[in-house]
Amino acid sequence: MAGGWSRDGAVQDQISASVEDAVKLARSRLPGGEGLTHCQECEAVIPDARRKAIPGVRLCVRCQSELEEQQTIVSSFNRRGSKDSQLK
Repeated sequence: MAGGWSRDGAVQDQISASVEDAVKLARSRLPGGEGLTHCQECEAVIPDARRKAIPGVRLCVRCQSELEEQQTIVSSFNRRGSKDSQLK
């Protein structure tokens, strides 16, 4: 049940669109191609188990964790439904 001027199901549509955007972003960050035997950042050896689990891996666990921390974007509201984002 949506309120105000929105139609029924509009809230769920916004949630679904946000989830789809997050999935697209996550997929775009997946490595592709042939993986490396050594980390491209610190040159540490990447274990065989990690290379088999993640095809195309290019970073060791430590460097990957640091990269993911830097890429984390915290959003406290849905930009699609935010009046502030429409006013700018």
